[in-house]
Amino acid sequence: MTMDEPSKNLPQAGADAGQPDGSADAASGDLSEIKAILEAALLVAGEPVAVATLSRLFDPALPNDVTRRLLDDLKRDWSGRKVELVQVASGWRFQGRGEIQPFLDRLSPEKPPRYSRAVMETLAIVAYQQPVTRGDIEAIRGVAVSTNVVKALEDRQWIEVVGHRETPGRPALYATTKTFLDDLGLTSLAELPPLAELDPSHLLETPDAPTKAAEAPLALASPLLRTDDAAAESGDAEDRGEPAAAPAQVLH
Repeated sequence: MTMDEPSKNLPQAGADAGQPDGSADAASGDLSEIKAILEAALLVAGEPVAVATLSRLFDPALPNDVTRRLLDDLKRDWSGRKVELVQVASGWRFQGRGEIQPFLDRLSPEKPPRYSRAVMETLAIVAYQQPVTRGDIEAIRGVAVSTNVVKALEDRQWIEVVGHRETPGRPALYATTKTFLDDLGLTSLAELPPLAELDPSHLLETPDAPTKAAEAPLALASPLLRTDDAAAESGDAEDRGEPAAAPAQVLH
């Protein structure tokens, strides 16, 4: 059975006689088993799973609010363990807690690759000023943006084209993705820290503010960005994209 296919053999939510179809009370006799199935599905998924997808595991599908309540219960059940259930932009997933990450890293002993300064600066600009064109990025950085830099971020699925600016040439508009938020353990733009706390003063100057205000709805979200000074490298020879550091450990 795939995650998108409802199972005829799973508990029937809302099937008890005399109860409203799909209500939490109607499913109360099966809640423990339903919660166990949700737990198993998330443990084997290996990636975040949306509430709607989890609800459709059952026939008839669980109401999404019931699924969310059961997920909250599961999260409490796992509190105090070395594995936690968390919600990210794409859904819910199990992952190792931060304090055991050094041990989990030994499962893959190779050192995580680093990004160049050009990649990190470009990522920061997209995250905090999205949607932006390549010309906007170059205006803020003051240097040309290598095609490899943009391609690296697209290949990592951290940025994507969300539209085109209605100017000559119709340049592509870039914004961050749900994958970026997932990798950083975030759910939405609301978790973005104030820009002033990071003191990237050069990112505050947004070219063509009225145009960008009109384009703002195209942006998906702005995630929290960590910049590792030790990983920052300068020079055109380093203006190339490299794979991202490993995200929080997910159980498979």
